[in-house]
Amino acid sequence: MLDQGGQSMLLAGRRLDNIGLALEQRGGSPAGYMPVDIYDSWMRCIALGLDMRRPPPPEFVSPATLRQEQQRCSLVRGLALAEMHTLHQQISGSNFMVAFASAEGLLLDIIGDRSFRDASDAAGIRPGALWTERHCGTNGLGTAAHLKRPVAVHGDQHFFPRYNNLTCVAAPIFAPDGELTGILDASSDCLSRQTHTQALVGMAATQIENGLFREYHRGNILIAFHNRGEYLHTLSAGLLAVDEDGRILSANRAARVLLHGLPAAAGRHFADVFRTDFNRFVDEGRRSERQSLEDDVGSQFVATIENTRQFPMMSQPIVKAPPPPAPAVAEFVSADPAIAAIVRQVENAAARKMPILVRGETGTGKEQLARHAHAASRRSGSFVPVNCAALPDSLIEAELFGYAEGSFTGARKGGASGLFKEADGGTLFLDEIGDMPVSLQAVLLRFLDDWTVRPVGGAKRKVDVQLVSATNADLDESIAKGRFRADLLFRLNTLEVTLPPLRERSDFADIARHVLARVDPSARLTPGAIERLAELEWAGNIRQLRNVLSRLSLAEQGGLIGEAAVKAAIGDLTAKRLSASAPSSGGLKRGLRDLQRAQLLSAYAEAGNNVSKAARKLGVSRNMIYRALREQD
Repeated sequence: MLDQGGQSMLLAGRRLDNIGLALEQRGGSPAGYMPVDIYDSWMRCIALGLDMRRPPPPEFVSPATLRQEQQRCSLVRGLALAEMHTLHQQISGSNFMVAFASAEGLLLDIIGDRSFRDASDAAGIRPGALWTERHCGTNGLGTAAHLKRPVAVHGDQHFFPRYNNLTCVAAPIFAPDGELTGILDASSDCLSRQTHTQALVGMAATQIENGLFREYHRGNILIAFHNRGEYLHTLSAGLLAVDEDGRILSANRAARVLLHGLPAAAGRHFADVFRTDFNRFVDEGRRSERQSLEDDVGSQFVATIENTRQFPMMSQPIVKAPPPPAPAVAEFVSADPAIAAIVRQVENAAARKMPILVRGETGTGKEQLARHAHAASRRSGSFVPVNCAALPDSLIEAELFGYAEGSFTGARKGGASGLFKEADGGTLFLDEIGDMPVSLQAVLLRFLDDWTVRPVGGAKRKVDVQLVSATNADLDESIAKGRFRADLLFRLNTLEVTLPPLRERSDFADIARHVLARVDPSARLTPGAIERLAELEWAGNIRQLRNVLSRLSLAEQGGLIGEAAVKAAIGDLTAKRLSASAPSSGGLKRGLRDLQRAQLLSAYAEAGNNVSKAARKLGVSRNMIYRALREQD
C-alpha cells in the first residue's frame, strides 16, 4: 500500500502523461512535458510530503505580524509599490494581479483588478498569506524564492490542481549586498496570459534593485556608465558606488557584466579597474553631465556622476566649511522611501527645467509635489496652477496663451497676457492635463517645440517656464481612444512619477501629524488614534484625511485626539454614508430638475470630482455639471 508520498508521486506521474517511472527514479527531467525548474520543484514538493490531492488550507500570519513585516521591509516595499503600479498599467486587462512578497514568501501587497481579487480570495491570494513551496507547492512566488532567479509557472505546472487556472511570473529582488530581499509576481488566469509579462516583471525587479542601490549608497559617489551613451539612463546602465578615496563599495549586476573580468569587487580601488584618473574624473563630473571613462583593458564608456554636488573638488585640498543655508523648499512629507526617491527625482528634474508629469489618484498630493518642484527649482517667478478640466473648452487657448484686445467677442479691454506669460520665470502647473481638448493639445505641443507663446490676435513672444502636469486619468487608454496625443505625452513626461495612494504609503503617521499641524498646530494625535486612522481605505487620500482631521480638531478644540474620538468620527462618517445612500420618501416628490441635479452631482462624486469624466459618463456637456455645482452652493 502506498504511503502519502507514494500516492502523490503516482498522481504526479499520471499528470505527466504516464511517465511516473521518471518521477520515481528521479533520473532526469521529463523535458518534453515541463521545464527542468518545474520538475525539480515538484520533486521538492514530494520530498516535503505534500499530497496534490489534499492541498493544505491557506496559511496566514496575524494582522499585527503583517504590519510588522511591512514595516521591516519598508524600503524595498516602497520602491516595489511604485513599480507595481506601473507594471499593472502595462499588463492590465481582465483578471490580472501584481504582488510583492518578502524573501520568506509572505505576501505583503497586491494590486489587481476586482475580478481577479474576487476569484482568488478562496485561493488565499491576499496580504498576509504564506506562499512558499512548503505551503502552496510549485508556484511563481515560492519557486522563485527557492531558486533565487526568475520563473514562470503556467496552468497545470502548479503542483496543486487548485491553481491550474493561473499563470504566475515571478522575479527575485536582491539588495546591494546580494541578499534576497523580496519577490515580485504578476499573475493572471491562463486565458489572459501575455508573452511579454516575464520581461516586464524582470525589468521592474531590476528597477527596484537599482533604487535600493541608490538608497543604500546615497552618501557615496554614484557612477552610472554604459558603452553606449543612449543607454546611460536605462536599466542596462552599470552603477558603481565608491567612497571619496576611490575605494569601490558595490557594483550592480549591469556593472559587473560591463566590467566582466576586471577586479571591481568591494574593497578594490577605482584605479584597479579604470585607466581614468579618479580625482580628475570626479572634478570633471562637477562641470559636465557626461564624460568618457576607460577601463583597464581599453574599453570606452560614457559615464555620469549622479550625486557629485555632494562632494568637494577632489584635486583641491579638502577644507571643511560651514554648511550652506538650506534652500527654501516647500514641505512635502517623504519619510516613505519610495516617496523620497520620487521627491529627489523631481528636484533634479526641476533644477534642469525638465517637463514633469505627476500621476496619481485624486487627493494624493500632486499639486503639493508640483509646488515642491517649483521651490526646489529656485525660480524667481510665480507658481501658476491651472485646472484644465475647469476651463471652458472655447476659452482654454485664450486663458493659457493670452489674447489681444478685440480679438474675439467678449475679450476684455486691453487683452490678457495669459497664464503662460504669468508663469514666465516660474512654474506653470497644468492639473487634469488628460481633460485638455485634442485641438488645444496640438497648440501646447507646438509651444513645447520652441517655448514661444502665440496670443490670440497678438504677437508671439518667448517665455521661460517650468512645466509640471498632473492627471488621475489613464492617459494610455485616452491615447488608445484618440482623446490624447501620444507625441504630447512624450514631451510632457521627460520625468514621469506616480504618487501612490495614501493606503499604500509607509509614512501615514508622519502625514497625519503634518496635516493636523497645518489644520490646528495645538492639536495632537495619540499613537492609538493614528493606528485607528491608518486602518481606513482613504479613497479620497490626503484630501479626505485633511477633512477628517479638521472635524476631529474642532471636536477636541486643540486638545489631544485619542482613539475614542477617532472611533466616534469614523462611526459618524459611516452612518452618514449609509443615510446618504438610502432612499427617502421626500425624494419621490422632487421635480425633474432636482432629480437631474442629483444625478449629475452623484456622477461627479463617483468620478472623483472630475468634471470631464462625469460629463463623458453621462453623455452631457461639462457646463451642465458646472451648473449643478453652482446650484448646490
